[in-house]
Amino acid sequence: MSYELKIFKALSDKTRLEIVSSLLEGELCVCDITSYVKRSQPTVSLQLKKLVELGILMSVKNGKKRLYRISDHKVCDALRLLGNKRISKIKNCCRRLKK
Repeated sequence: MSYELKIFKALSDKTRLEIVSSLLEGELCVCDITSYVKRSQPTVSLQLKKLVELGILMSVKNGKKRLYRISDHKVCDALRLLGNKRISKIKNCCRRLKK
């Protein structure tokens, strides 16, 4: 399966789409993502694990917390193509990512 197809397949799940949307402006920890998507911490953690395994997100340890961020500009491009309303309001969405 192509990487692009994996991105769209991952984003077809509502919870994963909301998680990725929550990270458009930058890094967040699980507790912040949980508040944004209004899902339980175990549910969010499971979906984060899947998104990291697919290469859509990456995580970095910051003290006791683990911060998550979008790892590839193609994810932002896909959201832009899908007409994500949040992405149009963010001027520099994912431009900080290395292409």
